[in-house]
Amino acid sequence: MLKQSLQQKLLQKLSPQQIQLMKLLQLPTVALEQRIKEELEINPALEEGSQSDEDEKEDIADDDDGLFEEQEEQDRDDDTSDQDNDSTTDDIEDRSSEDAFELDDYMDEDEGYSYREQVNNGSADDERRESPLSQGPGFQELLLSQLGLQPLDDHHYQIGAYLIGNIDDDGYLRRELDAVVDDLAFSLNISTTEEELRELLEIIQTFDPPGVGARDLQECLLLQLKRKVPKTAEVVLAMRVVNEHMDEFSKKHYDKIARKLGVDDDSLKRVISEVTHLNPRPGNTAGDSQRFVQDVVPDFTIINNDGKLELGLNDRNMPELRVSGMYQSMLAEYARSKEKSSKEAVTFIKQKIDSAKWFMDALRQRQQTLLFTMQAILDYQYDYFLEGDETLLKPMILKDIADRVGLDISTVSRVANSKYVQTQYGTFLLKSFFSESLSTDSGEEVSTREVKKILSDCIGAENKRRPLTDDALAKILKDKGYNIARRTVAKYREQLEIPVARLRKEL
Repeated sequence: MLKQSLQQKLLQKLSPQQIQLMKLLQLPTVALEQRIKEELEINPALEEGSQSDEDEKEDIADDDDGLFEEQEEQDRDDDTSDQDNDSTTDDIEDRSSEDAFELDDYMDEDEGYSYREQVNNGSADDERRESPLSQGPGFQELLLSQLGLQPLDDHHYQIGAYLIGNIDDDGYLRRELDAVVDDLAFSLNISTTEEELRELLEIIQTFDPPGVGARDLQECLLLQLKRKVPKTAEVVLAMRVVNEHMDEFSKKHYDKIARKLGVDDDSLKRVISEVTHLNPRPGNTAGDSQRFVQDVVPDFTIINNDGKLELGLNDRNMPELRVSGMYQSMLAEYARSKEKSSKEAVTFIKQKIDSAKWFMDALRQRQQTLLFTMQAILDYQYDYFLEGDETLLKPMILKDIADRVGLDISTVSRVANSKYVQTQYGTFLLKSFFSESLSTDSGEEVSTREVKKILSDCIGAENKRRPLTDDALAKILKDKGYNIARRTVAKYREQLEIPVARLRKEL
C-alpha cells in the first residue's frame, strides 16, 4: 500500500569542480603537462598565453581602427576640396581615374595585416640543432637475422622462427618442447618432433648474446661458460660447480662445495667470481636499445640559501592559460541577438568558457595546496633538509601534516602521491618522508627511517664471512637503545631489499 512520508537526510556531495581539483592534485608534473595539452585540445575557449597578451592585441586592434578612421576623414576632406576646382581639373581627374587602382583589388581579404599575427624572432644566422633518436633492432629481430644466416630450408626456418618467437625478454625458452610441437601442428600445420626442435634449439643457443635460448638459469650459465675462451682452470671448475652443485651454489653453501670438490677457499673464490660475472638475463642486454628511461622530474625544489631553506614549485614547463577573447566576443554578440537559433550557440560557448575558467581555477588551487603542504613538510623536517642526515628525520604521518595545513588526510595523501622533491642531497619521493614512530629506552619517539639507516649501516660494516643474523642485529639495536624485536628487524631488512645472512655470506 502506498503512503506518503516526510524524511530528513544530510548528504555531502562533491561538485564537478572539486572532483577535477582532486584529480589534478594527485598528478605529478609530467602527467600534468599532458593533462593541460589534452584540455587545450578539447576546449577551444582555452588558449595559451597570459591575459596581458590578449589585452595588448585588443589595444593594437583599437589603434588600427583609429588610423583607418583618420584616413577615411582625410579622404573625405580631399574629396570636398576637389569639388571646388574648375572644370579643367575635373576633366583631368576624370581621365586619370580610369588608370587609378585600389589596393583591395590586389589583396585577398584573408591576407590582411598578417604581420601582426605572426612573430618571428629568429634569423638566418641562428644555429638550429636537432637531437635525433636512434633505435637499434629489437631482441627478436636480432635473433631472426642470425637465423637467416644459417643453412636451413624453409621447413626448419619456420620452426626456428617459431622457437625464437617463444623466447621471452629475458632470453629464456620457458615452454616445454612437446607443447611447442602441438602448437606448430595446430597453428601452422607443421609436423615436427621434439628431437627436431631440440636440434634447432641447439643452433639458436649458439647465437649472440651468449646464453640465449636456455630453459633455466643453470643451462644459461653453462652456455656462457662453454663459450669462454680460453678454457682456464677456473672456467672448467666453474662449469663443474654449475653442472653438479647448482643447488648448493644458489644457497651459498660454499663449505659443502669445497669439501665435495676438494678445493681451498682461494680457488673457490675465483670460481665464484667467474660465475657471478655472468649474465643471468641475456635478453635484457640485447634489448637495451629498445628501452627509454624516463627521467624523474621533481615537483618541488628546496635550495639552501646561506643556511635558509627556500621552497619552490617546478612550473617551468607549465604554459600560461587564458580564456579566448574571440569566444568572449562571440558570447556577447550572440547574447545581444534575439534570434532563437542563437540560444544553442550561447549555451555551447558559455559552457566552454565556464569549463576553461574552472580548469584555470583548479590549477591555481592545486598550486596553492601543493605549496602549503610542502611548506608544512619542510617546517616539520627542517633539520633533515638542512643537514641531509637520515637520523634527523622525525616520525611523521599524514595526520601531522593535515592538522598543520587544515586539510583532509586524503588531500595530503594525494599531494604526496608520486611527487618528488629535489634537494642538495638528491631527489627523493615525497612519500618516503612519512614514517611511523618507534620508542627508545629513554621514551623518545624516533622515526623508523632512522632505525632502517642504522640497520643498513650495521649490515654494511659486518664481516661478510660471518654475516649478522636477525637475532644479532636485534641485539645490536637494543644495545643502542632501540627497543625492537627480531621479526621487526626482518621486516625492515626486507623493506630495504637486503637478503638473509646466509645469502650475504662471502668467502
